[in-house]
Amino acid sequence: MSDPRVTKLAKTLVEYSVKVKPGDWVILFSHPIAESLTREVYRYAIRAGAYVDILMGLESTGQIYYEEANEDQLKWISPFARAPFEEADVFIDIEATENTRSMTGVDSKKQQIRSAARKGIMDSYFKRSATGELRWNLTYFPCQAYAQDADMSLSDYEDFVYKATFADQEDPVKLWNDVEANQARWVDWLKGKKKVELRSPHIDVTLSIDGRTFNNSVARHNMPGSEIFTSPVEDSLNGWVDFSYPAIRLGREVDGIHLEFKNGRVEKATARKNEDYLLKMLDQDPGARVIGELGIGTNYAIDRFTKTILYDEKIGGTIHLAVGAGFPECGGKNESALHWDMICDVHKASEIRVDGELFYKDGRIQV
Repeated sequence: MSDPRVTKLAKTLVEYSVKVKPGDWVILFSHPIAESLTREVYRYAIRAGAYVDILMGLESTGQIYYEEANEDQLKWISPFARAPFEEADVFIDIEATENTRSMTGVDSKKQQIRSAARKGIMDSYFKRSATGELRWNLTYFPCQAYAQDADMSLSDYEDFVYKATFADQEDPVKLWNDVEANQARWVDWLKGKKKVELRSPHIDVTLSIDGRTFNNSVARHNMPGSEIFTSPVEDSLNGWVDFSYPAIRLGREVDGIHLEFKNGRVEKATARKNEDYLLKMLDQDPGARVIGELGIGTNYAIDRFTKTILYDEKIGGTIHLAVGAGFPECGGKNESALHWDMICDVHKASEIRVDGELFYKDGRIQV
């Protein structure tokens, strides 16, 4: 018997998150493990009158690609890779995996070349997303590999996921609309503000949000949602951060990251684990060391670190900074093939002041 929570999640993704309309071209990324959710998303998209294509991926082919591809192949971007970002009306990305570390042994130089080659489609993605021309959503299917990373049984992890996404509730869409209305108050309060100061045992930075807007992130682009974020003025961030949790990218776990910023750029970067990989990613293009995002997690149903960024960046009581590409819809101007979120715990002895006023203290927004 199928899990009714899967059906509720699929319906919410199609009808609320990306609002599929008749005639939309929908591209659905997925993995064989996520067949049950893929099938239901496909069903609801077809019912909505869309034209739907499914692109299915396998870890083994990705590993082979990086083992065997030469530089010309790494730099070539196929029309299939371009279509979701440059031509489709909607894409829904359902992530699942058999092994979250399948790419750990891959040559990081090759990953750097490939990431740089994708800059053009990343630019299209950010621009079309900012104008609303492209509607998209990313979600993760609860599977054994993610459960193992989170140090949970599969059944406990499923409960965690469906609680965080409201798929275990009678009316998920109503609850997401309630979250959206609540967070809108904070976004409205931040309009027109200029200077932000973040202080805690793990972070001491100042930055400018002059002329920038905060995005009220619910479950339109990420499922689950619950964060507010912006792109700070690119040359404004000064200070240092000791990130509390590992940053994971393309199967590589970088732990103990310490970044020092001067005028918006990473001037010094160290890590206890995989520092070489961190530096390679930061050096891939001129924009990779520039601040791209400040985000505040507000989903208190996500109460633990799971090594899955989609959930971890939403943890209530954390902030995250991203290096690399900014968000045009927030006023961000930085361009890069990189956008890498890194998370800092601010539950204790922390505060965020905005133009001198207390906005956030010890893990909670105060206004």
